[in-house]
Amino acid sequence: MNIIGPDALVFGVDDLAACGRYLIDYGLKDAGAGRFEALDGTAVILRAKDDPALPPAMGTASLLRETVYGVADTATLDAIEAELRRDRELTRRDGVLRCLDDMGFPLAFQVTVRRPLALPAETVNAPGATPQRGPNAIGVTPDMAALPRTLSHVVYFVPDVAKAEAFYTRLGFVCTDRFTGVGPFLRPAGTLDHHTLFMIETPPFMQGCEHFTFHMGGPTEVLLAGTRFVEKGYESFWGPGRHLYGSNWFWYFNSPLGCHVEYDADMDLHDDRWTARETGMGADASQAFLFQYRQKWAPSGPPPGGKH
Repeated sequence: MNIIGPDALVFGVDDLAACGRYLIDYGLKDAGAGRFEALDGTAVILRAKDDPALPPAMGTASLLRETVYGVADTATLDAIEAELRRDRELTRRDGVLRCLDDMGFPLAFQVTVRRPLALPAETVNAPGATPQRGPNAIGVTPDMAALPRTLSHVVYFVPDVAKAEAFYTRLGFVCTDRFTGVGPFLRPAGTLDHHTLFMIETPPFMQGCEHFTFHMGGPTEVLLAGTRFVEKGYESFWGPGRHLYGSNWFWYFNSPLGCHVEYDADMDLHDDRWTARETGMGADASQAFLFQYRQKWAPSGPPPGGKH
């Protein structure tokens, strides 16, 4: 089934103004009607927590109310409907198919709203390789743009990861890597991204969204966007650093959305020739390296210890 990945995440929140300001400061564009978009039109959608049009809350602290997947065409919608109608209730109206997954997460499927992007990636000059930036081309400037390009992935806390994985496998998701006893990284058929969904097994009271992230144009954009976010007063949670599974650069922040929000860049791509890896969860498996933000600094005298 040609599922591309998440088109939108819908949250029911107490403070629409504060959450909207957070998403704008993160770098999304206010498209109106509670929709905050990346450059390709993928989005986070905010609704009042008690909006009767929302799917029911999960009964935990999670504020995520619906994950909207973009698919390639109506034939894919038809295939999803035929598969899921065998064992669950669903609705299909106005081109959107809705149901619950086996953990109770509300899902929607639609022909994707993603707009094609034609943007340069970050370039690197390295000895021994042909330069990617020619003479006099500057690699970074203080005012360069660093905006979210596309919704990358979402991470769920689930009480039964085997049952949850089996549901998405029915829809054509494949496991690219796995943390033993924790959960799988899952890639749908319509993308080569290492994962658009990762699941972590937790007690039932924790069920919900752990984090989501948007792809940036490269590691410099992750660091620039994250630095600007910190300077606006938002609290860094984890990073910056680089993951091992997926190889993506990351920087996570606390948010008023009941979950963490990440910037990421440079994720591995995999096709059906890839063999999934598996290892235990731990700090060494979770990141290749990790930094901690500090305020900018410039040398104004001898280094510590008084020696050069």
